[in-house]
Amino acid sequence: MSVDGWNTVLVLGGIRSGKSEFAESLVTDAPVVRYVATAPEGDPEDTEWATRLAAHRARRPGSWTTEETTEDPRRLADVLASAETNETVLVDDLGGWVTVLLDPDHQPADDVATIAELAEAIRGCAARVVLVSPEVGLSLVPTTPLGRAFTDALGAANRAVADACDAVVLVVAGQPVWLKSVAAVTEPAVPATEPAATVTAASAAGTAPVAASLADTEPTPEVQLPDVLTHTPPATPTPEPGDAWAAPTMALPMVATGLVIQPGMELPMPDEYAGPQAVDRLATLDVPGAGLGVLDRVVGFAAATQGTSTPAAWSSVRVLLLHGDHAGGASAGTVAGESARRAAQARAGQGALARLAAESGASLQVVDTPAAAPIEDQPALTPEQVESALRYGWRLAEQAADAGVQLLVLGACGAGTEAAAAAVLAATAGAEPPAVLGRVITDSGEIDDAAWMTRCAAVRDALHRTRRSSRGAKDILAELGGGDVAVATGVLLGATARRVPVLLDGPVGLAAGMVSRDLAGQARHWCLLADHGGHPAVRLAADVLGLTPLLDLRLDLGEGANALVALPLLRSVLALAAALPVHPSLGGGDDTDPAGDEPESTDPSYADPDLTEADVTEPDFAEPEPAGPGPASTGTDEQPASGLRAG
Repeated sequence: MSVDGWNTVLVLGGIRSGKSEFAESLVTDAPVVRYVATAPEGDPEDTEWATRLAAHRARRPGSWTTEETTEDPRRLADVLASAETNETVLVDDLGGWVTVLLDPDHQPADDVATIAELAEAIRGCAARVVLVSPEVGLSLVPTTPLGRAFTDALGAANRAVADACDAVVLVVAGQPVWLKSVAAVTEPAVPATEPAATVTAASAAGTAPVAASLADTEPTPEVQLPDVLTHTPPATPTPEPGDAWAAPTMALPMVATGLVIQPGMELPMPDEYAGPQAVDRLATLDVPGAGLGVLDRVVGFAAATQGTSTPAAWSSVRVLLLHGDHAGGASAGTVAGESARRAAQARAGQGALARLAAESGASLQVVDTPAAAPIEDQPALTPEQVESALRYGWRLAEQAADAGVQLLVLGACGAGTEAAAAAVLAATAGAEPPAVLGRVITDSGEIDDAAWMTRCAAVRDALHRTRRSSRGAKDILAELGGGDVAVATGVLLGATARRVPVLLDGPVGLAAGMVSRDLAGQARHWCLLADHGGHPAVRLAADVLGLTPLLDLRLDLGEGANALVALPLLRSVLALAAALPVHPSLGGGDDTDPAGDEPESTDPSYADPDLTEADVTEPDFAEPEPAGPGPASTGTDEQPASGLRAG
């Protein structure tokens, strides 16, 4: 059994379903791959078939070795029997194998015995094996004897191989559905010494903040982020009232080390009916003037993600600040150590982001991500670092959901983040680096054109270096994206799986949104963009993802801070939409009756008739007081921290 939980897997699918691409994605990171081609060459005049075969060959990396079994279909069992433990064998596909098996040139032959030999070879194979096969059982019964013989033999082969394999997946329209998977492994307990991100605000329920920081560990080139501990839903879910936002939504393939994050994951979508119903409901409310304008999209988004036509304002918000630097030309024009200073400032409850978080009653979590190597010379991360970063980001989202967080704000601070995002956009959307790289502004407010040209050259050279590399999601993260983009991608995927909406802010979050499309296209529907901040990369990525910025304030306070400026406005819109009655002309009550009861409100800003002018004071932004030996608090998920009083 392999360390990933399965040793053999059968990938089924119809014609042009994407089964071969999915199977290839399962072995992309394998060090030694033997590709077994089973399809015959066919008629030399059949150019269309020759084109298909050529496309398959062109897609294979040069490091793979290829073997043909078209001359003798029985040789496939011998190939599997001779495979070593350090190898991965990809067989594509059993349809071609059965075609050769039934060819008159190979008759007489015992088809049943040959299929049984193949199944036994799969069971005894020491290597990892991925087999691809067409699923013909859903089609009509062929009208010719040869056609019926083929479907019968292929159906028998699929059944025998599926029984022999550890896992079976059916690919439908590019979407994998796991029909048979390895039993989930019991999740190990989190080691007490495991590095984790610093939470700078304890939850209102009294949850203790995570004590250690990734920055506090010994920095080594091979430092790996902790694997995700995936929430496994109970056999009979019994969610408590009010837990719908963060309830587990699906069961994903599990491996011995955690969750399999792979292309084509099926994650939940927001409620397609609740959003339009909430917007339609706004037209019936007693709203003066022309209404909420473009902010009605906030109501529709919140309604869809909460699954109700009367969404509530987000009361529990967590800000994830991803800190990771990019070496080389990507960071040209930045001051050495500036990003580390910003991260330390946020941990201490100081600076614009921490104060805005406290003002909004949001918790702030600073997350150290792996540093990225110079992309113009080498990959930003190793494949192992990418896998670890994705799982770590997923875990961050799950931790937030388990803590009752209703909205995540995703931001980043790091040298070279804009250039890395531009490289990701160029690889995923075909953008030109100069068009998506913003001008470099120095600390003194001057424009540094030389630094901007250095960044453009670094991205250009990185794209040239990777021009023949795969453009898969994980490949882009490894070659160009870096640790912060990889962790951000994992956060988006984990938040989508747990139905937690994400407020994006800045190039890193949008670059993660672009990458997440290949892993789970549903993720972008759980994202909201408050403001583009004047970043050309954000504008382009938002256009590709279909995210229209709600505001055009051109704020540039740093990633995460811009979103927090807009957050009170978004909350006010949701609170107003939930509290206003139906217009009297449509049958609503009249709130102007002087004899009626005075309205009650739990909002601390609600006007108190006994409040005098002397009782009104300006907010006092005092420095936060240290909370014991840990980092200072910058707020909670429910209310502002005691050290920073909200106005």
